[in-house]
Amino acid sequence: MTRILIADDHRMVRQGLKRILAEEFAQARFGEAGSVPEATALLRQGTWDVLLLDIFMPGGGGLEMLLQVASSHPRLRVLVLSSAPEEELALRALQAGAAGYVNKQAAAEELVQAVKNVLAGGNYVSGRLAERLARVYARPSPAALHECLSNREFQVLQLLAEGKCLKEVAAELSLSPKTVSTFHTRTLKKLRLRNDVELIHYALDHRLAERLPARV
Repeated sequence: MTRILIADDHRMVRQGLKRILAEEFAQARFGEAGSVPEATALLRQGTWDVLLLDIFMPGGGGLEMLLQVASSHPRLRVLVLSSAPEEELALRALQAGAAGYVNKQAAAEELVQAVKNVLAGGNYVSGRLAERLARVYARPSPAALHECLSNREFQVLQLLAEGKCLKEVAAELSLSPKTVSTFHTRTLKKLRLRNDVELIHYALDHRLAERLPARV
């Protein structure tokens, strides 16, 4: 029996993914989680073959959970899902331990193929992303400033860009406001920005967050 855990903070998305996969994996057992703590609890309670993980998850964030899974569940295959542009987030997700990356706007057939690939022990990226990665490694270009951010700094950047205040970011990442403030300061310094208005503009220009506020 294939055991598939779906972690996404939108119930309708989880149900849609489950319906698509149930048609292909008729005998599969499914689990659902709406936050990082829920997903972590389900991972502790049983053994899963593949985790479908939204990169933007409340309670810690998908990138942080990827690192946790790599440490505590090294055999678990993780397929990252996101509606954000894959060219900005996929490489960071793969470097954090994901076995594949699929955009939520992809066709159902692509999702099924991606799950089959990772269940078979392989990896999955779209043809478009594979071509881009090949170009990057064949002819390296100067790194964007945000590529030097740590995963935590990158998460803080994303959440601030979505319009959250430092207190809300701290609650979502399960960190203290003081710690988040430190990450915030480091992020502004590394990106050579002066304030949060410039930070939001940077995120808009580089398409780094899933749910961006209107341009300010």
